[in-house]
Amino acid sequence: MTQPDTVKVIETANWILRDGAKILSVRSHGRDRFYLPGGKVDPGETPLDAVKREINEELGVTLLPDTIRELGIFAGHGHNQPNGAIVRMTCFIADYTGTLSPAREIAEMRWLTPHERHLMAPMGQKITAALFDI
Repeated sequence: MTQPDTVKVIETANWILRDGAKILSVRSHGRDRFYLPGGKVDPGETPLDAVKREINEELGVTLLPDTIRELGIFAGHGHNQPNGAIVRMTCFIADYTGTLSPAREIAEMRWLTPHERHLMAPMGQKITAALFDI
């Protein structure tokens, strides 16, 4: 008897930063789509700890602890993930200190409008559509 295939769930923590009708998006080296800044939650780490760490690593800024708020959890198929893996994104909003600048694995940072969401990975498209009610 064969075991049913299990779908891998990838837990991430992501930062949503809006500037009017634009949303901050990043593209990693070697990737063809933009993502919401953030990344995987490491074992033993909370999503809150992960978003603070990832944003500092990727964009060189510090999220201000008293302003961090969980916006919601979104799940769906991950872009370029093997075997239909599901990405479960805990999304946060927060103010920050420092100057936004792509670092480490981030090749490009861009403010995208809802009409440019086709440049984003599917989950980014889904979340952007929900945020802008389109």
